[in-house]
This record gives sequence, structure tokens and C-alpha cells, in this order.
Amino acid sequence: MMENTAIRRFSTKLRVRYSETDKMGFCYYGNYAQYFEVARVEALRELGIVYKILEENGILLPVTEFKISYKQAAKYDDVLEIRTVISKLEGTRITFQYEVYNEAEVKLNEAETTLVFVDATSMKPMAVPKFISNLVIHG
Repeated sequence: MMENTAIRRFSTKLRVRYSETDKMGFCYYGNYAQYFEVARVEALRELGIVYKILEENGILLPVTEFKISYKQAAKYDDVLEIRTVISKLEGTRITFQYEVYNEAEVKLNEAETTLVFVDATSMKPMAVPKFISNLVIHG
């Protein structure tokens, strides 16, 4: 499958909870992996792709790469907007790029995750399922 750039754009909002902050009131850096998972799942759901249904059909999507660049800290009670782009869909992989902004439109960080499609029975990588590529590329 050919590489596709900026296939789809999505936006997810969430609020930094008290339990997600450190003593200084800053969002703990490790929480962003979970935030990106929320954004990724919601982006796929918006396309009609539901993780639960994928798993029920023997398709797993583990993360194989996670890169992040921190620019500024989020704080307790900030509402964050995670702007997500499906930036690549090729072979056995799907790549998401994220930018996180606070309510003042300050970019807090940017990140990228790559996931691989895996057959749940063999636990081996599999080609991107046709129905997924159709939904991502054509909506």
C-alpha cells in the first residue's frame, strides 16, 4: 500500500485531573501515552473502526514506536485539545501524529505513535485490513 500523508485529522478534548499531576501541579509526563491512546481510539471510532470489534475479529494493534517532544507543561484542571492526524498507513503499520494545546492555544507537546496490525491467532504482523484502509483513505 502506498504511503498516505495527513489522511485524516481529528480533535479530542480532555481535562487534566488532580490525580494526574505531581506536587507542583504539573501534569505528570507519563500520562501523555494514555492521552494519546484516548485520542487514537476516538479518531478510529470517528471513522467507524472500534478497537473492541477489531479484537473480536482477531486483529490486534500494539504500539511499536512512541516519540514525544515536550515544550511546556500542562497543569491541573487544564482542558487539553489533542489534535490527531493519521499520517501514514502502509504495509502492516499505521502512524498517528499528535499535537497537544491548552485553552490558550499554547502547544504543549507533539508526539507520534506507530502501531502494527497483528493477527491474534498467529501473533504475526498482518497487512492493513482492506476495510480499514478504505475507511481511513475514503472515509
